[in-house]
Amino acid sequence: MNKKEYIESKIRDIANFPKEGIIFKDITPLLLDPKAVGYVVDLLAGHLEGQRIDKVVGMESRGFFFGMLLAQRLGAGFIPVRKKGKLPFTTLSQTYDLEYGQDVLEIHTDAINKGERILIHDDILATGGTAEAVVKLVERLGGEIVQLDFLIELSFLKGRERLKGYPVYSIL
Repeated sequence: MNKKEYIESKIRDIANFPKEGIIFKDITPLLLDPKAVGYVVDLLAGHLEGQRIDKVVGMESRGFFFGMLLAQRLGAGFIPVRKKGKLPFTTLSQTYDLEYGQDVLEIHTDAINKGERILIHDDILATGGTAEAVVKLVERLGGEIVQLDFLIELSFLKGRERLKGYPVYSIL
């Protein structure tokens, strides 16, 4: 079994969560397995070999798990992007559309210096709305997006189309 197959074997599908008709990709079994976690970090970091990354931006909340490990492996700082009202310092906000309504993401205004090379990470790329909002935040602060990476891409939801013009990498 190769690394990708091993990682995939540690992700379970939960039917009808958080609502009817959704199949939730549960990564908690993967998080329980240090070997699988190591494989994820190896594959994500390996895909960036030779690239300088100054900061890794992780999206709330499951983007924090591997985003932080990836930042440490790459020798980069880590930036949490959170839902409105969760960050304690001065923030920049970005509204984005949900299936039913809107939500807001925030980043600290001092998190990125103009010209810094940024990797954006989350666990799943679905419709791309959250990732697109984070791209806007990073660019408004002057960051240069090197890549967006994901553990899983639900390609049938066409999230990659919202991120045209940016390199996107997903393990599964």
